[in-house]
Amino acid sequence: MGRTKLRRFRENKTFEHLSEPTREELIKGFGLKGCWNERMFSDARPITLELGCGKGEYTLALAERYPERNFIGVDIKGARLWRGAKNSLSEGRKNVAFLRCQIELIDRAFAGAEVDEIWITFPDPQIKHKRAKHRLTGPAFLEKYKRILTPGGRIHLKTDSEFLHGYSLGILEQQRATVHQAYYDIDRQLRDRNSVLHSVQTHYEGIFREKGKAITYLECSLSDNGQ
Repeated sequence: MGRTKLRRFRENKTFEHLSEPTREELIKGFGLKGCWNERMFSDARPITLELGCGKGEYTLALAERYPERNFIGVDIKGARLWRGAKNSLSEGRKNVAFLRCQIELIDRAFAGAEVDEIWITFPDPQIKHKRAKHRLTGPAFLEKYKRILTPGGRIHLKTDSEFLHGYSLGILEQQRATVHQAYYDIDRQLRDRNSVLHSVQTHYEGIFREKGKAITYLECSLSDNGQ
């Protein structure tokens, strides 16, 4: 492991807005579960998660656009989270935090109805059949999200993968979820260039756009009263 990565891991431990629980801590009882607004943020606001946030650029951009909400970027890569944590400090974002954990344990990190909204931005589509259980919009993950979301809480999926977009729509239909919006190409189908879908972009999204790839999007809610 390189010196730069080790230095970043050490610095991560000094960030008050970055939590790095062990797997054992999450399973046995995580102190922030049910208390994120009380213990992490200065104000009690609706909580938005970005799953697989990488360096946190989308989390930070959303936090700037919606100061009335609290945002938590989740990823397992500590070196990536370091960048998001550093940038949030330099920008003075008080409504941003980060969590280092595996997404499969997300329902161990948050209590029931503690999260208002989830963003999944450009995840690995896990196209191979043997990797299906790792797709972040698969049935097992959706069940975990449902446990922590408020009734009617929204899930947003933004991806360049036509496969993952179509797969997710099929799973949501099986789950009898409510799909509020679904676009196979936001550039062609959405004219409002000031919308969050156009104005907030990740590093990888920029690369995909340069290659001419269509950016897909869907918004859904899992509970019966998700109107």
